[in-house]
Amino acid sequence: MYTEFLQRHALPGEQPVSWQERTLQYCGRIDREREDGALMVYPASSVQIRFTGSSIRAVFTNIRSYWTSCMGWILDGQQYRGNLADEGETVLTLGENLGEGVHELCLFKRMDSCHMALFHGFLLAQGGQILDPPPLPERRIEVFGDSVSAGEVSEAVDYCGQPDPEHNGEYSNSYYSYAWITARKLGAQIHDIAQGGIALQNGEGYFNEPDARGMVWMYDKIQYHPNLCQPKTWDFAGYRPQLVILAFGQNDSHPVDYMAEDYDGEKARRWRADYSDFLDVLRGIYPEAHIVCKTTILEHHKSWDRAIQQVVEEKADEHIHYFAYSNNSVGTKGHIRRPEAEKMADELSAYIEQLNTEYAFWKK
Repeated sequence: MYTEFLQRHALPGEQPVSWQERTLQYCGRIDREREDGALMVYPASSVQIRFTGSSIRAVFTNIRSYWTSCMGWILDGQQYRGNLADEGETVLTLGENLGEGVHELCLFKRMDSCHMALFHGFLLAQGGQILDPPPLPERRIEVFGDSVSAGEVSEAVDYCGQPDPEHNGEYSNSYYSYAWITARKLGAQIHDIAQGGIALQNGEGYFNEPDARGMVWMYDKIQYHPNLCQPKTWDFAGYRPQLVILAFGQNDSHPVDYMAEDYDGEKARRWRADYSDFLDVLRGIYPEAHIVCKTTILEHHKSWDRAIQQVVEEKADEHIHYFAYSNNSVGTKGHIRRPEAEKMADELSAYIEQLNTEYAFWKK
């Protein structure tokens, strides 16, 4: 059915490559059980292809909530970007007038669920061939976080250390998030379960206000944006990370920074209990994985780091660790730009490798 759908978008001689083609290499929490395409929701979700031929295009249906929807891709080592239509189908030209030989392409989702991208497949130039992809890394990371983990506004490099410029999503790029940079430094796959504005608990943060949803609600979803879809549960058997990263304590201060106002108050104690409970949930899902708990360099009150460190210490679990950056909580007033994310990734990846030296979790 969808070969015929792709064929309708093909230029004379182009060959359709269905999203179901076995030689495509997917990475990320992607819904591939649909009959009409592979639904990319989370940032850093990707599909890779090795091929020959002079051109390649991709066919999408966009499902948008806000901002301009933008996809990214890396073709033969060079990065590109292209916009999707606000609604309906889009055919993106990913490469043309390509030379002879084998080409490698990684097509990825730059943004969080401000939109969902339904990927239908590729269109290859006449005579092009699909080749087997290289195997995915054996190291596997999963990140649970907010806009910083998603790479939001990461390309606004002229605003390092400053508040964000006005934008319509064009600066957001998950490839330059500290999360994906860390994964690349470690030679690991990544599932980046990150959403701009989200906090840990329901009713806090910015995501889906005024009915704000937290990570305690979102963590087990493959698709989740209340304005775009009916939520669907993820099968955790499909991806088993050896390392999990939690990055909360930023949006949780909205609308009230109760951790700063009254560290021993009821709301602050409730948050610490919920954070502890969420760790128990993840330990139950991934009993062999190690978990790194942290915030980021984005400006916030240090009481949130104190709270996380306290929970980790009270757990006294050798699989759960607390980490802080050298300029934690004071590094910038705006989102994390690419140079700042690279420094964060340097520090975080070094810490993770140090942990692996002690616990050897990459071998599990």
